[in-house]
Amino acid sequence: MSEEPITLFTAKKIVTMDPATPAATAIAVQGDRIVGIGDSEDPDLRKATQIDNRFSQHVLLPGFVEAHAHVMSGGLWEFPYVGFYERADPTGRSWKGCGDIDSVVERLVEFDEQMKDPAQTLIAWGLDPIFLKGDRLSSTHLDRVSRTRPIFVLHASGHLATVNSEMMRKSSIDRHSPTPGVARDVDGEPTGELQEPAAMSLALEGLSTIGKAMMSSEAKWNFGLEARNCGVTTVADLGTTRLALEGQLEAWREATDARNYPARVVVAFGHYDSGATPTDIDDHAAIAARLSNEEETTKLRFGIVKLILDGSIQGFTARLSPPHYFDPPPGHQGNGLWLIPPEQMSKIVASYHKAGLTVHCHCNGDEASQVFIDAVEEALTFHPRDDHRHTVQHSQLTTVKQYRKMASLGMNANIFSNHIFYWGDQHAEITLGAERAAAMDACATAERENVRFSIHSDAPITPMSQLHTIWCAVNRQTASGKILGPNERIGVHKAIEACTIDAAHQLRLDNEIGSLQVGKFADFTVLEADPYEVEPDKLKDIPVWGTVVGGVVHEAASE
Repeated sequence: MSEEPITLFTAKKIVTMDPATPAATAIAVQGDRIVGIGDSEDPDLRKATQIDNRFSQHVLLPGFVEAHAHVMSGGLWEFPYVGFYERADPTGRSWKGCGDIDSVVERLVEFDEQMKDPAQTLIAWGLDPIFLKGDRLSSTHLDRVSRTRPIFVLHASGHLATVNSEMMRKSSIDRHSPTPGVARDVDGEPTGELQEPAAMSLALEGLSTIGKAMMSSEAKWNFGLEARNCGVTTVADLGTTRLALEGQLEAWREATDARNYPARVVVAFGHYDSGATPTDIDDHAAIAARLSNEEETTKLRFGIVKLILDGSIQGFTARLSPPHYFDPPPGHQGNGLWLIPPEQMSKIVASYHKAGLTVHCHCNGDEASQVFIDAVEEALTFHPRDDHRHTVQHSQLTTVKQYRKMASLGMNANIFSNHIFYWGDQHAEITLGAERAAAMDACATAERENVRFSIHSDAPITPMSQLHTIWCAVNRQTASGKILGPNERIGVHKAIEACTIDAAHQLRLDNEIGSLQVGKFADFTVLEADPYEVEPDKLKDIPVWGTVVGGVVHEAASE
């Protein structure tokens, strides 16, 4: 390393997130590491081999860390987007949102006409019925696109899908299908809506096509490009890569080993089999531990496990404490679905805990949070372990009492603050009611109760953009402009901490990333304005120039 040249990057301002040296104007990089930081006129720093002034009018921050996203976000761009909000793809192209069912059908007709093979399944993604003016997309609507081509539309939550009559015919989905999650009309006939994995898997042709897209090399590159475009230098694929499948580890290595791959990736080991025996779970834990010990590189990391305990609030499949849902759709059965039987959680969490792994558990509803917290407490009782960092993921309805318990157990939270904007109005009016909605995604409560937390996008559920996520946590403004739960707003600095050093802590990488300090990776987010100086309601509008990852400069794409 001593023979490598030293590059001095100068900037208008450098925010380090290091209390010892909170701000600077120059940072020296040798290889992929920081070797100096301070004033741009410091004679010792000016001895660098070369001086790079391209960021002299920009603001540098530690590279944003997105601690909850999915490589699916890169793979889905193989298919048409039919979501409600406008969205940019990895190339920077903007896709107009579909505001009603007719717009969804029109876009699908457009793509149906472009497909040469009449038997090929039409896949689309991003749909959310909660925005479709009181109606839900059904097979009847999709039959307007085609009665002969199978159609599979993945919802924005990733927890539901809607299919047409031809897909139901090919998948043997009818009034006699016993699988939970097959939505039905008043006459008991399936509507085409499939809720959660068991029901969605009935339409295996559609689901497997998305799975193949997620496993592709293109998906992994798109994932990195999306990260680059919004200033993210480390991104977690939280449980969508099936690492046990042949070629997936190699595919991740091929992408991340490339010098121009623009991100570090933390790949979680996904726990999928709710019917696994204790021996199976121990075997899963051993595989996950081996990956962490033997297969890591500087840009590809393991060591965390993802469990999915409940479903989606806006999909009415999350597990909520009484009184459950505020205004559920017709035919809804009161509460959501358990994706892992609660009685299995203690054994599952204990197996991964004993193996030295960090467990991240999807808990949208407070009932799910409680089951996971109880499982962690039991694991610690029988197998004490310091600094485990087990994390409640999404943590949307976690209560004050639950946060207090999490603090006592040393647990973390990763809070889905983006929901405040994207679904806040709907949560207040439909899913939760105004009082519970005001207390959801409670960053200020987590801060008051001393629970270390990050905030996230859950891309592709919402677009990856840490500045938007920060804006949501700071302002708590819904899409209609209302302020939802003003007492749960947090300050700009705390929100930036949640997307840098605290997110790095959650992924067990805080000794290497998350702040700009000598010895850490040279990972920066490059912004065109200072988030500490703009008005809080303008945070999401700050342009991202790009990133630096291990000293390599990556300029963001623009349309």
